[in-house]
Amino acid sequence: MSSTTTETGPDRSALPAAATSRAVIDLEAVAHNGRLLAQTAGVPWMAVVKADAYGHGLGPIALTALSAGASWLGVAQLAEALTLRALLDEAGVARPVEEPSGQAPRVLSWLLPVMDPARAACEDSPLRAALKADLDLSVSTLSQLEALAAAARAQATTARLHLKVDTGMSRGGAMAEDLPALAAALRRAVDEGAVDVVGLWSHLSRADEPTSGSTEEHLVRYRQAERIVCEAGLTPSIHHLAATGGLLWHPEARMDLVRAGIGLYGLSPDPSVTTGAELGLRPAMRLESELVQVKRIDVGQAVSYGGTWSAPTDRWVGLVPLGYSDGVPRAASSTGPVGIGGMMTAIVGRVCMDQVVIDLGPAQDETGSSLPAPAQVGDTTVLWGAPDALGQEAVPTVDEWAQACGTINYEIVTRLGARIPRCYVGAGAGGDYARP
Repeated sequence: MSSTTTETGPDRSALPAAATSRAVIDLEAVAHNGRLLAQTAGVPWMAVVKADAYGHGLGPIALTALSAGASWLGVAQLAEALTLRALLDEAGVARPVEEPSGQAPRVLSWLLPVMDPARAACEDSPLRAALKADLDLSVSTLSQLEALAAAARAQATTARLHLKVDTGMSRGGAMAEDLPALAAALRRAVDEGAVDVVGLWSHLSRADEPTSGSTEEHLVRYRQAERIVCEAGLTPSIHHLAATGGLLWHPEARMDLVRAGIGLYGLSPDPSVTTGAELGLRPAMRLESELVQVKRIDVGQAVSYGGTWSAPTDRWVGLVPLGYSDGVPRAASSTGPVGIGGMMTAIVGRVCMDQVVIDLGPAQDETGSSLPAPAQVGDTTVLWGAPDALGQEAVPTVDEWAQACGTINYEIVTRLGARIPRCYVGAGAGGDYARP
């Protein structure tokens, strides 16, 4: 099975007959975005592939990012980190323990499960599984350190650890008043050989506001934390603070490593500051579906649950088999933009669990003469993505969807449901239309 692109979009000839909807993922766009962000940052970069690579598919995106030069992969949840390690092993990607020269990519997971040291030391402990998988792990509290050290002792290994400090997000991370005691405990664990503190890191809360002054405050707190850590005799070799917003708009936050998240997928952290297109990024996801029914309805006819939209004239409408169970926000009711051919239209009525109705235009002209349906069953609709190379389509952007739904572009792509097949195109796609 081959996977190709044409001037008018991806080749759908190999899709299974049941696949009336699909998310077309352009791996070459992902690689382009990674290279562009790396060039901007000028330091090594981590590809953040948490949440199933922001809905784009964990395995293909991780491997594409590595091929584009990423030296780290990052996920939030430990379960996903273990899945990622298995995918990398299957693909033949070397682990750091197998290639200690530093050339092998490393995987960081930063949300650990809650457990006491006794549970952590058990053979079936998730923390011991993480150590077996050769993962880097993050801690922010003394209880997390105690559990991880217990797992490392039981595993007879040294845990590679990143200390996260709270520099102003008030989310995860060690508070300043707790840091001296935590740093001292880390020093004891290092001396014992249970852990190796390889990283010191934090996260910016307002990096997408270049002139807010918030990032500068984060940097002051980070340097204060760094002094406390150094005074305890710890010497982490990797300092990282900047995600996409930080690496784009705050050069002083780039440090030793940057974490490329939303930008890797072709989207700006804040389109009101600078759009993805202005940054030179290319959208990686295109959500498509086929019309499964076209019908004519009379003026005044209500559409979908609750009758919240009624036809202003005799209209043609089309049925698209995507709904909120697929990740289409219910907030898109009577507002979500949809492209079909050269026409831009919108969802009318409420978004349903499995389907939406779109307006296809008037069924009569000004004289009352009937107009033919402007679209047919089987025609491709595009909810969001990038237009074709010839510019002959009307294609809404993820940012337009976010604006219509009162949310951010991160949520639009990340919430895309698992039953939507991901269709990989571009370099390295390998012809696999199935979700990995």
